[in-house]
Amino acid sequence: MAQRKRETNVDGRRDSPSTDANRPGDFTSVLDRNINVLRETRQQEESRAGLQDRIAEAITRFSGNMLFVYLHLVLVGGWTLVNAGLIPGISPFDPTFVILATIASVEAIFLSTFVLISQNRAAAAADRRAELDLQTNLLSEHEITRLLSLTRAIAARVGVDEAHDPSLDELEKHVAPEKVLERLAEDEAENQGNGGR
Repeated sequence: MAQRKRETNVDGRRDSPSTDANRPGDFTSVLDRNINVLRETRQQEESRAGLQDRIAEAITRFSGNMLFVYLHLVLVGGWTLVNAGLIPGISPFDPTFVILATIASVEAIFLSTFVLISQNRAAAAADRRAELDLQTNLLSEHEITRLLSLTRAIAARVGVDEAHDPSLDELEKHVAPEKVLERLAEDEAENQGNGGR
């Protein structure tokens, strides 16, 4: 029977009990933890959304499926058949289709607004994920640079010739994000100056 223990997070808090098979170093447990954290974060964001945001999201979800299309086909088709006088016994109430055009225009205005609200929320969530990606990448770059320095020190101590390779000097330098952004801005300005060529 596997001995139960409590895992300790990076910030010092203790997680729920687990078995030795799910040690913090075990890839499966790390993957499961990451999936659960992302799922909980998404649920928290959805629960923090206001009533208006939830209504807009529900309408956008409904208008983005085929049931919405089928309902419109039935309604517009029926409207057209009635007002074109193709159904005997029912007199046309909108022979010029002005009412149908007005309803469609108003519906389009509201639907586009709901879609924009949902897109704004999605864009904000995407910005947060991009920020997380950036911070994770910067941390990974720092860790890799540190590992390279330690590996070169070990290689130098045991007498490996590649430890003195000058090309590794550049790799050992930490990347300054602001310098990368400045370089990207310079390249973009240069491309615009050359007419985008």
